[in-house]
Amino acid sequence: MLIGAHVSPAGGPAKAIERGTELGARSIQIFNQNPRAWKPTVYSDEQIEEFRAAMAASDVDALLIHAVYLLNAASEDSEIREKTLTSLIASLNAGEALGATAVVLHPGSAKGGDVGQAIERAGATIAEALAETGNCALHLENTAGAGGTLGRSFDELGALIEAAGGDERIGICLDSCHMLASGIEIRTADALTAAIDDAVAATGPGRIGSLHCNDSMMEFGSNRDRHADLGEGELGAEGCSVFLSEPRFEDLPCVMETPGPEKKGPTAKQVAEAVKLRTKGLKKRAKR
Repeated sequence: MLIGAHVSPAGGPAKAIERGTELGARSIQIFNQNPRAWKPTVYSDEQIEEFRAAMAASDVDALLIHAVYLLNAASEDSEIREKTLTSLIASLNAGEALGATAVVLHPGSAKGGDVGQAIERAGATIAEALAETGNCALHLENTAGAGGTLGRSFDELGALIEAAGGDERIGICLDSCHMLASGIEIRTADALTAAIDDAVAATGPGRIGSLHCNDSMMEFGSNRDRHADLGEGELGAEGCSVFLSEPRFEDLPCVMETPGPEKKGPTAKQVAEAVKLRTKGLKKRAKR
C-alpha cells in the first residue's frame, strides 16, 4: 500500500513532490486548480517536466488529482454542468500530463431532485469528459450521503458507472470516513471483507483503484462528512488498522485528508503512524 497525504501544489506541481517527501509519503494527492474558483490550471511544459523529474528522483510512487468540490456533474443547471465538464476535462488532461494514477471525483448531488435522473445527468457529463480526454483514469469517490450527494452506496456508484457507459477508465476511490458515515460497517476485518465484496459486486471487478484513509468525527450512519485524525474518531486506531491492512488494497495509493494537529493537514509523524497501523493490522490478520 502506498500510504501518503493530500498536499499543496502551491509554487508548481513539483513542490507537491517536495512536500510529500518531507512527510515520508509514498503517494500524494493535489487539487489541480484553486478549490474555490472555476478557472482550471493548465500546467506548462516546463512545470510538467519538473514534476516528472522530481517524482522520478523521489520515493513518491503515485499521484492522485482531486477534482475540486465546486463540480456537480449531476446539476440541473446547464451552466454548472458545462463548468463542471470544462474543469473535469482540465483535471484529466493534467492527470495525463503528470502521469497521475487517476483523477478523483465526487460524482455530484441530486440536491432535492430525483436521484435516478441525477445519476443519468452525471453519467452523461462523465462520459463526455472521458471522450474528450486521453487515458487518465477517473475514480468516483463514495460519499457520506448528506445533501443528496451521489455515491453514498455501492449500488449508486455502480449505477453511475453504468450511466457513464462502463468505460474501463472509470474506477472507484473508497474513503473510510465516508463508508462509516454512510452506514457501511468497516471496523472489523470481517465487516470490511463483506463491504469490499459488496463494492465489487455492485461496481465490477478491478474498479477499486485508490483510497482515502480518514477517521470520522461523526458516528456510524450519520451521513455527515467530518474527517478526524487517524485513531481519534469513530473508526479508532483499530478500525483504521483494519482498513489499512485489507489484502485487496495492496499496492493502491492511500492518502490521508485529515486535519492534522495544527489544522494544516497530516504530519510526517502521522504518516509514519499510519504505516505502523498497517503493520499492526497485517500482523493481526496473519494470526486469524
